[in-house]
Amino acid sequence: MTTAIVSAMHEELAALLSLMPDEARQVAAGREFWVGHLHGQEVVAVLSRIGKVAAATTATVLIERFAVKRIVFTGVAGGLAPGVKVGDVVVADSFLQHDLDASPIFPKYQVPLYGVDRFPADPGLSGQLAQAVQSALPDVRVHRGMVVSGDRFVSTTQESKALQSALPRALAVEMEGAAIAQVCHDYGVPFAAVRTISDRADDAAHGDFNRFIREVASRYSAAIVGAFLRAA
Repeated sequence: MTTAIVSAMHEELAALLSLMPDEARQVAAGREFWVGHLHGQEVVAVLSRIGKVAAATTATVLIERFAVKRIVFTGVAGGLAPGVKVGDVVVADSFLQHDLDASPIFPKYQVPLYGVDRFPADPGLSGQLAQAVQSALPDVRVHRGMVVSGDRFVSTTQESKALQSALPRALAVEMEGAAIAQVCHDYGVPFAAVRTISDRADDAAHGDFNRFIREVASRYSAAIVGAFLRAA
């Protein structure tokens, strides 16, 4: 079973590639896909690129070209729910596009012609990811719940509070997950995502973002993916 490991940032992908003994580069759709083994498992590692359309393209190529059987996403997100703090980890159980609004033809947030406003993560895969977090990072707080995606880096307190008010069940906000979830729904491919909270999606969100990715998130991602694959 080939597993796709999709990273949001270059630093996270580099941390994974450094652990692959036999990665072979293949180019498709202008993207670099790294095919090989990680902790004894067949994997394809790739950078998602930023935003919903780019992420959807990456997921489609993984399924069509590389025939992956499951997709695991690892990256960072902004915390929304009051108890979700910087350094915590969120394992998604569902995904919603917070910037999708085809009203009045369809209800706000509903994906046109699907009849739903969110797509679930694969329960089994998400459970395995949550266990991997607890195994690899026992001192880190883990949350499970809805993650929202949009083509905007949420970085003002005003917008963060607006999202919290409109979507009180949302634990975190990012830019790719809901798009990949929809593609995986269409193809029937299991999908799960784990996000390290890098900021609170407020006026201070841009502060030490790059340093956090380099020093914390990339280390977390490598540890979580490692524990996940070793237990597979």
